[in-house]
Amino acid sequence: MTRVIAIDGLGGDNAPSAVVEGLRLNAERNPDISYIVTGPIDQMTSVFGGLTIAGERISFVDAPDHVSMDAKPSQAVRQGRNSSLWKAIEEVKEGRAHAVVSGGNTGALMAMSALQLRTIDGIDRPAIAAIWPTLRSESIVLDVGANLEANAKQLTQFALMGVEFARLGLGVRRPTVGLLNIGSEDQKGREEIREAQDMLLAMDDASFSYEGFVEGNDISKGTVDVVVTDGFTGNVALKSAEGTAKQVGDYLRAALSRSIGGRIGYFLAKGALVAFKRRVDPRRVNGGPLLGLNGLVVKSHGGTDGIGFASALDLAVDLAKAGITDKLHQRVALMNKVVDENGQAVSAS
Repeated sequence: MTRVIAIDGLGGDNAPSAVVEGLRLNAERNPDISYIVTGPIDQMTSVFGGLTIAGERISFVDAPDHVSMDAKPSQAVRQGRNSSLWKAIEEVKEGRAHAVVSGGNTGALMAMSALQLRTIDGIDRPAIAAIWPTLRSESIVLDVGANLEANAKQLTQFALMGVEFARLGLGVRRPTVGLLNIGSEDQKGREEIREAQDMLLAMDDASFSYEGFVEGNDISKGTVDVVVTDGFTGNVALKSAEGTAKQVGDYLRAALSRSIGGRIGYFLAKGALVAFKRRVDPRRVNGGPLLGLNGLVVKSHGGTDGIGFASALDLAVDLAKAGITDKLHQRVALMNKVVDENGQAVSAS
């Protein structure tokens, strides 16, 4: 079965050039994938026309308008019905595409996606999930920006969606789950976090293992496969990690270029340093799905280049092939057996 990916041709600080290069790289790796690109038709056919697959696997939908990166979500929804972002999501809504990828305005993407695709029945709010490089391997962290606050039921929903993402996106058969907290002791943290723990403990599900509370330093350690938190905390943690990685890289470059001995050291350790650079390169894990919708939406970092955008497309392809939306429906059905409509844990019997 051929999968079709819809792409916001104007989404991102470096669009459309990064989108063109990302599509080219993704198409080389996935010869069975077709693409629908939205944007001003003359501009899109011109910039994508140089690709060898342009006439075979790429089609275009005219979308003359563009949602700016600083536009308010409410404004984008009211005035952006002819935008490249709206039209790309619409391709998924109408069943013509299996996923949509955009590097555009995050708030507008969330608002338009929720309006057009709606949340899965039983999910209160969607959450953005991120793949996080760790000392052990990779972990999933969610929410990283969709919801400033989350109650116990929503945190439980995030956990189950994260489990499915870890299974399908990382290939972890039985993911471990932890709730991000200020301590690992049961009495620590806000009430909603402790209540979410009760709900997760009430679930008798052999497909994942709840490990309790985890702290901030456990994220990079890879203590668990899925770290669950609200979008405010998750976004702060994500931006802090990105800044720290850049700081370490800058310190290393400065140290190795400061003296002749440093430059000799760089020459001798070049292979290891190249491997290090690749390991911490955020482009390698660019792209996070907006989980909980009746359709697959992947957010690419707005400032990434073609390599990073290709990674977001890779993720969309993998999750579309794995049928993540259908799997999430099944996860929600499981949750509804142990959490009542008020978000209270009920007997698992």
